Amino acid sequence: MKIGFITKFPVDFYSTMVDAAKAWGKDHANVTILFSQGKSGTDDASEIAAIDDMMTQGVKAIAITPTSPSVKGELQKAVDKGIKVVLIDNDIPGWTGKSALVATNNLAGGKLAGAFLATKLKPGATIAVLQGVLGNPSLDDRVTGMIAGLGAGFNIVAKSPTDCDQTKGLNAAQDILTAHPDVAAIYGACGPPILGALQAIKAKGKKAGDIVVVGFDAAPGEIDAIIAGDETASVAQFPAKMGTMGIDTAFQAANGASVPPNVDTGTEVVTKDNAATFK
Repeated sequence: MKIGFITKFPVDFYSTMVDAAKAWGKDHANVTILFSQGKSGTDDASEIAAIDDMMTQGVKAIAITPTSPSVKGELQKAVDKGIKVVLIDNDIPGWTGKSALVATNNLAGGKLAGAFLATKLKPGATIAVLQGVLGNPSLDDRVTGMIAGLGAGFNIVAKSPTDCDQTKGLNAAQDILTAHPDVAAIYGACGPPILGALQAIKAKGKKAGDIVVVGFDAAPGEIDAIIAGDETASVAQFPAKMGTMGIDTAFQAANGASVPPNVDTGTEVVTKDNAATFK
């Protein structure tokens, strides 16, 4: 059996996912996994081309971290050919063609981040938000969840999209710190922009702890920053679980087994107290 495994772009989070799928493949000699990856978090074209190529190669299932709902049309073509599709990490809301979604509950993870922030801030404190890719349901849920978990009594002074890009995060944070030099906290919907924000904070001459910084992903660079005291916390996802459970769910679906429509791979807040275990 051939199964396609498509991830968004080359960062640690997706590399971990791919490594887990490869490890699963070593234990399943009867399966050939075809891998493909885009160039950025918004590279719909590469994913669409990969889906088309995998259909041509005769895959029985595709596991994919969709860049946006724009890839839905090509995925539906695969489903129409009898190919099972499992979405990983990101959903395509309203699309009924998928066999399952294997992902973090991003709304719940956002609420965890907001509740944590509330414990670190004084009433009336100002917060800036580095959004991910606007219109991406999972990334939007991380912001919506954070605001819900934060509760009333705080002031969000800025929201800036970053496309989950470190340089865009740096630029957005520089603009925020210029417009709001006394901002008390910065929250990021994904890891790379938070690393950019840390660069901006240092460039402004601020010390670790002057601004509460909370991210989402707990990527290796974030873990190092948390241990160093530069980043306050991050909501960890479990990309290895996504890789293993995603490819296995696709395999089971292709074999005609009944699979759960939603598989939650979990979240956890990482702070200096537990960061070493995540490293």
